[in-house]
Amino acid sequence: MNVTRGFTGRPRVANAGLPPGQYDAGDTWPVLSAEVTPDLAAADWTFRIDGLVDAPHTWDWDEAHTLPAAGYQGDIHCVTSWSKFGVRFAGVSLDSFLDLVRPHTAATHVVAYSHTGYTANLPLADVTGGRAWIAWEYDGRPLDPEHGGPARLLVPHLYFWKSVKWVAGLRLLDHDEPGFWEGNGYHERGNPWQEQRYAGD
Repeated sequence: MNVTRGFTGRPRVANAGLPPGQYDAGDTWPVLSAEVTPDLAAADWTFRIDGLVDAPHTWDWDEAHTLPAAGYQGDIHCVTSWSKFGVRFAGVSLDSFLDLVRPHTAATHVVAYSHTGYTANLPLADVTGGRAWIAWEYDGRPLDPEHGGPARLLVPHLYFWKSVKWVAGLRLLDHDEPGFWEGNGYHERGNPWQEQRYAGD
């Protein structure tokens, strides 16, 4: 697959609250996916954490909902140049899941994967310490399938391709392992404020 650097959407707008090269999407929320939206019911959703952990575990929908509720209110930024301000997600902090599986000290990275097979790599430090969530509500309503429902990973401080839709699990590793877009020329980390869109940025 070829990666097109000109995939930018709208003209760029200067705004002190925007990372470089972004525009404010306002009330819209563009739908961009690498795969077809799956027909995945909440009753069929599961989430697993394995790899370098003491106690690998798979949660179903009901068990995941017994964990302490947590949410995020703030901004999200897509590599295709849109940003959305004041979003509200609800779900569970990823820390609550990780506390139960007990990551090994050797673990440095995760590969997040979806029920469709999509993957994204992240440093473990970017999904711990209150920086990531498993989200199933947006603005007080169940998360729409086209935006990753019934549940998605939410890592709002990085470009949104890292926030895996229809999330199925995390695999903890002692090394970095590129995911789908990272293997197709995107940056391994994706920090919007450093404009880390593509490999070498």
